[in-house]
This record gives sequence, C-alpha cells and structure tokens, in this order.
Amino acid sequence: MPRHPIPSRRTLLASVALLMAPLLTTAAPIRAIAADDAGVADKGAPKPPHFLPTQRISDGSVTVRGQRIDYQAVAGTLVVHPKGWDDSDPDTRPDSKNPDAEAAMFYVAYFKKGVRPEARPITFVYNGGPGSATVWLHMGAFGPRRIVTADDTHTPAAPYQVVNNDDSLLDATDLVFIDAPGTGFGRIEGRDKEKSFYGTDPDAYAFTSFIVQFLGRYGRYNSPKYLFGESYGTTRSAILAYELEHEKAIDLNGVMLLSQILDYDNSIDGPQYNPSVDQPYILALPSFAATAFYHHKLANPPADLRHFLDEVERFALTDYAAALSQGTALSDADRDRIAGRLHDYTGLPVDYIRKADLRVNGGDFEQTLLGDQAQDTGRLDSRFSGPAMDPLGERPDYDPQSAAMSSAYVAAFNDYARKTLHYGDGGPDGWMEYTVSANNIATWSFTHQPPDAPRPVRGAPNVLPDLAAALKYNPRLKVQLNQGYYDLGTPYFEGVYEMRHLPIPKILAANVEIRQYQSGHMVYAHEDALRQLHDNSADFIRRTDNQGAGPAPQAR
Repeated sequence: MPRHPIPSRRTLLASVALLMAPLLTTAAPIRAIAADDAGVADKGAPKPPHFLPTQRISDGSVTVRGQRIDYQAVAGTLVVHPKGWDDSDPDTRPDSKNPDAEAAMFYVAYFKKGVRPEARPITFVYNGGPGSATVWLHMGAFGPRRIVTADDTHTPAAPYQVVNNDDSLLDATDLVFIDAPGTGFGRIEGRDKEKSFYGTDPDAYAFTSFIVQFLGRYGRYNSPKYLFGESYGTTRSAILAYELEHEKAIDLNGVMLLSQILDYDNSIDGPQYNPSVDQPYILALPSFAATAFYHHKLANPPADLRHFLDEVERFALTDYAAALSQGTALSDADRDRIAGRLHDYTGLPVDYIRKADLRVNGGDFEQTLLGDQAQDTGRLDSRFSGPAMDPLGERPDYDPQSAAMSSAYVAAFNDYARKTLHYGDGGPDGWMEYTVSANNIATWSFTHQPPDAPRPVRGAPNVLPDLAAALKYNPRLKVQLNQGYYDLGTPYFEGVYEMRHLPIPKILAANVEIRQYQSGHMVYAHEDALRQLHDNSADFIRRTDNQGAGPAPQAR
C-alpha cells in the first residue's frame, strides 16, 4: 500500500518494500472545458491527449448523519510544469521536439449544489507515499462512497461492498482529491520528467501549482481553504502551507494532518543505521506498548489503554531516554532494570531486549511480537497480523495490513471511476489504467530547502521549519493532527513530539490541536475511528472557516 513515509537516512531505499469552468450555483453549473481552455496550441500540433486538461461531470448525492447532500462531481486533469518553466521559451512549446517536463495531475472534486463559493469551504485532500494516488482517503475516509473492509483481518476477495459514506466530509466542505504526479489517471512526460516531479521540493511545487490553477479555474479564491494530507502527505502539507502563503499570497484557514511525519530522523524504520540518534526508539515505544496491549502480550494488562500510554510516554521521555543517552556507560544493573521495564511495556522477552541493546526498531518489533505464532504484525496498522513469509527473518517481508485491504480499495475505485465518474472507461481519452503507485522511491530526491535556508539540505527531510514559518507568516492558521495508536509507520508519539518542538513562539502552540484514535495509520480503516475522524475534522473546519461556528466542544 503506497502511502508509507520514507524511512530514515540510508534505509530510504532498503525499506521501500515495506513500503485532481468555475463553480457557481445550481443555476449555473460547472461548464465543460473548451478546446481553448484545454491548452491546444495555436502554433503547432495538439498535445497528446493525456496532457490536455480534461473534465468529466456527473451528479450525485450522499447522506451524512441523515442529511442529504446533492453534489456535482468533476473528474479530470490539470497540467502543471516544473519550477522555472517559461511558456514563452520555444523549447517548451507543445510543438517542440524535446519539450520540458509536464504533469497531468488527476483529481476528483465534489461541489455541493446551491451554495455560493465564498460560503463553502474547500479542502484539498491527498495521500502520501511519496508517489501514491489518493484512492485511500477517497474510498476509505471522506468521499461520498466508501469501501467496506474487515476491521483487523484480511478482507475477503471480490465482490466488495461499496456503500453510502455516512462519514463523508461533504457535510462540512467541498472536496478535491488529488493524485500525485505519475499516479491515478495522471501522467508525466518530457525532458527530465522524473527529476522534475519526483522529489520533496518538485512534488510540493507541483501541488502548489495545481491548487493555484484549481482555485482560478473553479472560482474558489474567496472560499475558506484547507489542506488534508496523510503520511508523506503531511510532509507535503507543511511545505505547501508555507509556499501558498509566502509565494502565492494564499492564506489557508487550516491544515489537517493524518499520521504525521515531518522530521524523518524520527523514523523507527531504520534507526540502527543512524547510531547515536536514539530519539526514534523513544518515540516509538508508546506505539509498541499499544500494540502489545491489543494482542494481549502484556503480563499485567492495564484496564485502560490511554492511562497506560500516559505512563509509557513518561517512562520513554525520562528513564528510557536517560538510559539510552549513556550508551556503553550504562551500568549492567541499570541495563537490566530498563530491559525489565521494556518487557513490561512491550511483551518482548527480556533476553531479546538485552541482546538488542535496549533498541528495537520497527521491523524487529513487527517480526518478534507474535513470533511464537510465526506471525508478523502490520506496520501501518499493528492490529493486523499475518503469516510470516520467513519466520527466521530479521524483519517482515510484507505489511499484513496493506495486504489485507489494498485489493478492495483498488477494485472499488476502478469500478467507481469508470461506472459513476465516467473516467478512464474507454471514452474520448481511451481506456486508461489507474496507477495506484508511481513506484518512484528509487528516483525520489529527498533534498529540501527550508524557508530562508541559503541552499538545499541533503538527507532525510525535516519540514518542521516550513510549518513553523507558515504559522508565523499567518498567525491565524490552525493545525489539527490526527493519529492512531497502532501506527508503527508513523508512531503517534513522534507526531506529538514534533508538534511540541515546532520552532514557534509559545503563544502559537495554541494553534495546534491533537486528536487520537484506537486505530492505525489509516485511522479510517476502523469504523468507530472513522466516525470520530469525521466529527473532529468537520468540527475543525466549522470552527476555523471564519463564518461564526462558535467554540469547540470538549475533545473526546
């Protein structure tokens, strides 16, 4: 399932296997894109079909909490170019024999009927990867139709059940689901196409260009505006929030993060390749503890998960952090004491913890917790488990959670796109394959230039400065972090730690709120958590859309 964030430093490649006519009112519906809108050049031959803006319009309705919402759906592509592209340069014209790179980015937008644009929030939604389509958030969380999957086991093969989504965010906001360049029904082409779009900064520039173009084409500049990104999409959101404000003079009302990773040196996927940096072990421990609790591996199971995690978090930041900081200077007695506490919190054997030098990475934990049953836990959602491909291996060869539900999502969206949205079904554009993942980790550039940095920084990206700069640039910007306890891909306490370490004045810390769920990376994979995620996200939008929604209710 291609929404995994990149692992830390030298494991970036080694760990990959684990790993888109203005809107008026109903009296004036969205118009189709005309030929001149579509970018057909008047100086040469037309562009290939994939690289013209496209649009398929349909109507539908969804019922959310008993309220019927009629909407207009637009499935299509918008064409974006790399930073520095100049349409006056002859070498970049459509008739050039060697054009510069361009990306046709696929999207599906849902607009509530009968509402003035300025009175209706709009939220741009995307998954991560990097290089993932947004089928997951579309069909699992907020679109008008939702795929039904098993809660913590493998979903049976087709036929799958697609139902009205009672938790669609269309009750609170219009939605634009954007697929990353090279995914979905989108395509990239031209000179240096991978270099132009497959990288931390090129990807963010493409999304910035897409959003600016979308706001203009559909007349949404004066709408309350939000970002909702999952996993690597949170990394993207931090950069986007700053770039939209600083470079495009577009203030956002809010940024919603799901399963956050902003500093990749905090990743638990491969910290052993980055010795002397012990923070990943500290921040992953509460998620290890939650997983052991779920699978009944604790000798003295607590009565309440949240109270238990409070205790584990305190231990992680105090005794455990102090022990790890001593390295080989740690006494044998203290080593044994910490190993015993880690056993109490994780269910792992004491001898194993000692042998691991008190440092257990994500793959080790996923392989070992249920090792006596020759089972691996899920990485993205550790409630899931599956037979180990190699019970004696160092780490799992696959993610049981991804294997459990990927087929259902892919089948459901392909069916929905062709039969309901009428896109990719063999019409004027011909039959098209929906690309779930660009599989571009090997060509991805992780170089990033933070705000005000004199030059790009190589290595594992850290976009905390970008989100901090966005909050400083727009002190009214609000951020909501949503996270699942059973996420071993982006452990929840990592996100908490990062939010506490944003380089911002303390007064701005009140702009950030955190919501947690008894679910995993894809919080919405658990139906109770999906309901809470909808309620929290809708409440966040209503409190921040500057239209007088009133104070927030108490967090649950």
